[in-house]
Amino acid sequence: MGRDIQATKKRLLDAATNEFAQRGIAGARVDRIADLAGCSKALIYDYFGNKDQLFDAVYDALVVTLMQAVPIDAEDLPGYAGRLFDQYQACPELLRLSAWDILERNGVGARLDVIQAATQQKIAAIRQAQGNGHVSEHWEPAKLLTLILVISTMWLFVAPEAEELSATEINARRRTVIDAVRLLVAPYDRVGCES
Repeated sequence: MGRDIQATKKRLLDAATNEFAQRGIAGARVDRIADLAGCSKALIYDYFGNKDQLFDAVYDALVVTLMQAVPIDAEDLPGYAGRLFDQYQACPELLRLSAWDILERNGVGARLDVIQAATQQKIAAIRQAQGNGHVSEHWEPAKLLTLILVISTMWLFVAPEAEELSATEINARRRTVIDAVRLLVAPYDRVGCES
């Protein structure tokens, strides 16, 4: 019985991810999510509560997946940015959900406990790498993390393409992300800048 409940929840989360990413929170319809999942609408309310709580569950699940797939390596922030780029290419729904959350709820999803805890862990890792001299101290850890996240996602927001990019073009963009973060985090004496 528990196995069927978990499978049903997964189908609902998958359907809701698709619906929210395409239509946002206001445009998403619970009945459409239920139809896509092959479930009754009542199960959504039983398992997740209201539509906002379902969005939070979807957002939370995607963030946990991202954290597991791309753990921070503060000693190799350029590589971390490259892996983030790869994950966002593979799962653009997370960025779409983030955008909808900001537009429709003033970033409530970003304040979920799991996201706050992950952010604090990343900031602490960057602070430690700065203390060890591996990362420039020019930026406060929280600001540096924000810059890395923005750089790793910039192609998805700045230059949406009508056609699919070739592997060569995607690799060139990935290389740009890595090189930009490398320059951003390198101690000044390693890039020829004055301190």
